[in-house]
Amino acid sequence: MAHLPDFIVDLAIILITAGIATVVFKWLKQPVVLGYIVAGFIAGPFITWLPTVTEMGNVEIWAEIGVIFLLFALGLEFSFKKLVDVGGTASIATLINLGSMIIIGYVAGQFLGWSQMDSIFLGGMLSMSSTTIIIKAFNDMGLQKQKFAGIVFGMLIVEDLAAILMMVLLSTLAASNRIEGAELLNSVLKLGFFIFIWFVVGIYLIPTILKKLKKYLNDETLLIISAGLCLGMVLFASKVGFSAALGAFIMGSILAETIKAKKIEHVMEPVKNLFGAVFFVSVGMMLDPYVLYDYAWLILVLTVVVLVGRVIFATLGVLAAGNGLKVSLQAGFSLAQIGEFSFIIATLGMSLGVISDFLYPIIVTVSIITTFTTPYFIKLSIPVYNYLEKHIPSGWTKLIDGYASSDYKPVNMQNDWNKLLRSVLQNVIIYTILAIAVIILCEQLIEPFIEQHIGGAWGRLVIAVVALFMMAPFLRAIVMKRNKSPEFRHLWNDSHFNRGVLISMLFLRVCICVGLVLAVLIPLFPKATIWAFIVALPVVVITVFFKGFHKQGVRIEERFLENLREKQVLETENAALHPEVTHDLLSKQIHIEEIEVSPLSPRIGKSLKESNFRQATGVNLVTIIRGNRKINIPDANERIYPYDKLIVAGSDEDIQRFITSIEERNQALADDAEPQHHVRLSQYIIEEGSPMTGKSIQELSIQEKTECMIIGIDRGEHSVLRITPQFTFERGDVLLLAGETAKLKAFEENLCRGEEIDSKMLQNG
Repeated sequence: MAHLPDFIVDLAIILITAGIATVVFKWLKQPVVLGYIVAGFIAGPFITWLPTVTEMGNVEIWAEIGVIFLLFALGLEFSFKKLVDVGGTASIATLINLGSMIIIGYVAGQFLGWSQMDSIFLGGMLSMSSTTIIIKAFNDMGLQKQKFAGIVFGMLIVEDLAAILMMVLLSTLAASNRIEGAELLNSVLKLGFFIFIWFVVGIYLIPTILKKLKKYLNDETLLIISAGLCLGMVLFASKVGFSAALGAFIMGSILAETIKAKKIEHVMEPVKNLFGAVFFVSVGMMLDPYVLYDYAWLILVLTVVVLVGRVIFATLGVLAAGNGLKVSLQAGFSLAQIGEFSFIIATLGMSLGVISDFLYPIIVTVSIITTFTTPYFIKLSIPVYNYLEKHIPSGWTKLIDGYASSDYKPVNMQNDWNKLLRSVLQNVIIYTILAIAVIILCEQLIEPFIEQHIGGAWGRLVIAVVALFMMAPFLRAIVMKRNKSPEFRHLWNDSHFNRGVLISMLFLRVCICVGLVLAVLIPLFPKATIWAFIVALPVVVITVFFKGFHKQGVRIEERFLENLREKQVLETENAALHPEVTHDLLSKQIHIEEIEVSPLSPRIGKSLKESNFRQATGVNLVTIIRGNRKINIPDANERIYPYDKLIVAGSDEDIQRFITSIEERNQALADDAEPQHHVRLSQYIIEEGSPMTGKSIQELSIQEKTECMIIGIDRGEHSVLRITPQFTFERGDVLLLAGETAKLKAFEENLCRGEEIDSKMLQNG
């Protein structure tokens, strides 16, 4: 090749620099993300005495691909059901923290005299924590099993979804360059509509397709299919006016609900790491040292705003969600940094051309500083709690314990009306959205195709029939769903007043269906509006009473629910404890954790009676998972083996003590950097006078007494490979032995001395 394209040269510089930085930062025990940013600074246009990237346009393309796969991987870890599982605690805490930091960022920007868009983007960037840095800090400090860590992870999940919504809203603001409530509301509704449709259609189709292709899905095929689905959703999202990042995130969250999620996450990880590295390197390339020097005071101010503001408002958020002061402070101090999503929001602002050039390097520098302070702030939370506990008035005990701890109610009783109204409203909203999606699909795809091939009144009639046929199962569900539920029957039989209300609800649902039918007919036949009104009601009636549409609707719903629940059902079957039991224990401040036993643990081979975990650490060992075997409520004589998964129940402090106990390294084994017991081969000649002459292998019991194995014998010019226990040795036989070095040496020493082979040779070894 005479001349390499510039983008290959640039990619080589990026990856070589990133590789060196990765090794250095791992040696320094610092987050690799920081290494990538430093590598970008070195390979960027401001360091001219080293090889640098020649074409920044190429880097921007690679970086955009990096954002796509980063958000795809984030979606794989996200899952909409996971968002429901984290419950109100994470949602309330995140909304308070997020909203407060957005307001503070905006006010700070306005106070500094920045433009409105700079201020808005600053608020967005200051509101995002760093998932990567927090996870690394928790792992390094052994805190990932504690209660506050679970709350922080839940808050990060809510933040991820909020960041996606924020990116859409910021793009809308950037396009109009002004704040209009109606336009923002329209964007939010449009986003909600498309997320819902993508999720429902994705869950209905993709798990089914993956199950059909199960026997063909090796790692290579799964990688190609996953990347194709990701980029396909990116393309579709762009076509309907959303960002590529949103499409990647949505596809990841859809695949997160499949049973292949872990496998997909595994095969996609190298792709994510590669392009993610390029993205973070591109972030470092934007660091202008002159800008950093000129705005050093501003960087310092924003760093203080992040450290103080995020600690205060995250702590207040967790407190408001009902948790105690200690847990709230630990969570608040853990979130005192900004990270990856801040870079992505800054990149969005730069690509849209709506933020000032100096803002990007300032935010990156603030992120780097707050990243370094994260472990120290986490450690600082306990001394701060100890100080506050001593100075809080005695009447404020509820603040220390948390109001949710004593007011937990496992069952929320609802009357029949509440249950029925909620379920009916939920069904009407879901199936109305699906019906609207069918109308949009017909307008955008089916109508142009049919008009091109048929056209005229007959063509419009075909379009109407196709659209109504596709909508029919959803129309029937709007009218009939929940009409045979126990709540409906009970209310119907209870009083005549209830019957009137129920009939009114039914009539209202019929009106919604009539409106949806008219939404199909009137645009197609604008001159026959009266006929459309006349036809609409009979169409709804036929749809409701035709059994074929009922069966079709049931099949669609069953497949969707089966695909949606498949992963959860599998996880419940494999779980040591049923999720309801885990939830009930959490309500009593008892936590369930799974800890894998290290091969170097000093507990290996010991019985539970010898380890005495309950007395030593305070935890209860509920289950031992050993391969496919599950030992529930193990007895005291059960022993612990390497890679056992121990399911334990206890408080945060008890579980932490247990982890320390079970994960201690056996220093004697750990210090053996090189294995001392290799199996080697050696040859021995049976000479005259040897005690082995004339004796058989069975008589000598060589393998049992010496732990060496004869794997071949040369006798003259012949080699004996099939050796039987009755084989008798002769003078001149050459033995090929396999064994550990010490055992072979002991065998040779005894053999040379002409001694009988006995068990003492083992002691000599």
